[in-house]
Amino acid sequence: MIKSIVFLLSLLTLVAAPVSAQQHGYAIHYIHGEGSVDGIKLAYQYHPKLELPAAWRHFDVHFESSINFWRYGDENRHDGNFVLAVSPVIRYPFTTLNGHPIALEFGIGLALLDDTQFAGKNVSTHYQFEDRLGLVYQLDNANIAIRYMHYSNAGFKSPNPGLDFLSLSYSAYF
Repeated sequence: MIKSIVFLLSLLTLVAAPVSAQQHGYAIHYIHGEGSVDGIKLAYQYHPKLELPAAWRHFDVHFESSINFWRYGDENRHDGNFVLAVSPVIRYPFTTLNGHPIALEFGIGLALLDDTQFAGKNVSTHYQFEDRLGLVYQLDNANIAIRYMHYSNAGFKSPNPGLDFLSLSYSAYF
C-alpha cells in the first residue's frame, strides 16, 4: 500500500512539474453514492499550456489529482474508505448562460482504494478506474459542477459491482 501511495505521489509530482503551466487550481467535491454513501473529495488541478490542433482549440485539457474520504452507515457503525486518484480531464464548452460557458466534462483516470470491502460491496481490487461525466458552469476564476462518477476495475477481476456517485463541486484557480 505504501509503495502504491509513493507511486501516485511521484506521478502527481510529474504532472505538476512547471512545464510552462497556464493555471493551477483546487476543487472541493461533496459526493453522494448509492446506499447512503457520503464523502468529500479534495483535488488539485493542473492546467498545462498545450498546443492543441485548431479543431481542438475550444477544448480544455487538465489533470486532477485527489484525495477522497468516503463514509457509509450510521454514526456509531460506519464504514470508511480513503481513495487517491489521478485523472486527465477534458472539457468542451457547448453553450453559455448569463455570458458564462457551460461545458461538458469527461475523463477516465486511476484510483487507489484503501479498502476493497466498502458499502456492502466487494470491489475485488484496490486499483480502480475513475470515470466521470459532468456539466460545468464556468465563472471568471471559478467553476461549479455536477458530475456522475463511477469507480470500477473494468472487469479485470470479479466481482466488479462498481461504485457510483453524484458529485457537486466548486473549483477555483490560483
